[in-house]
Amino acid sequence: MANALIRMEGIRKVFEGEEILTHALDGIHMTIDYGEYVAIEGPSGCGKSTLLSILGLLDTPTEGKYWLNDRPVESLSVVERARTRNREIGFIFQSFNLIGDLSVYENVELPLTYMGMSRAERRKRVDQALERVGMGHRARHLPGQLSGGQQQRVAVARAVVTQPSILLADEPTGNLDSHNGELVMQLLRELHRDGATICMVTHDPRYAAHAGRAIHLYDGRIVQEHLATTGPADAAMSAADVPR
Repeated sequence: MANALIRMEGIRKVFEGEEILTHALDGIHMTIDYGEYVAIEGPSGCGKSTLLSILGLLDTPTEGKYWLNDRPVESLSVVERARTRNREIGFIFQSFNLIGDLSVYENVELPLTYMGMSRAERRKRVDQALERVGMGHRARHLPGQLSGGQQQRVAVARAVVTQPSILLADEPTGNLDSHNGELVMQLLRELHRDGATICMVTHDPRYAAHAGRAIHLYDGRIVQEHLATTGPADAAMSAADVPR
């Protein structure tokens, strides 16, 4: 556990409707180590996005324990949760979530403004992030002037500009064609090679294979894990074999 950036034990999430309880997550035990690239995959409705929301401190579990950087998340106040989310977690969304009337530069700079950083340091970080994703030449453009693939690259720059502990990617290729989807996956691989810790949600096994480890969800439970680089046929573990 010494190398674990994230540790979850017995995470459950229940949504209460008027006449029914929906068990979105049911007893999740999981660790993500520093420098890992993990894919969470499974069919629609299996709990992938709910798990990512809890990982990203956007939601809270009904039961269970979650440690981030050895700190129990439930001990954080509302203000501390927001600060931790901004400083330690980078989000890459399927729908890009760029602000249309802000330039590319301003979109990437935005999370830094909440950190009380000097203008000079903000400029340095934004320039570095945009160059890293190959979008420095588009800094003054508006999101609407970019292709979908370019917008997702800007979203990646915004996610990495705070130098977070982990990148959480929610179906990052979902709104892209296959060519641009592959370019974004290549960018994530490059970020991982540079030392980034990445957790990606996907329903596509082709993209899950880019990760070092794949975690399969079904009906809110982890049913299988395997080392993605060795292939599921050789390395798949049944639910009974998944380490707890």
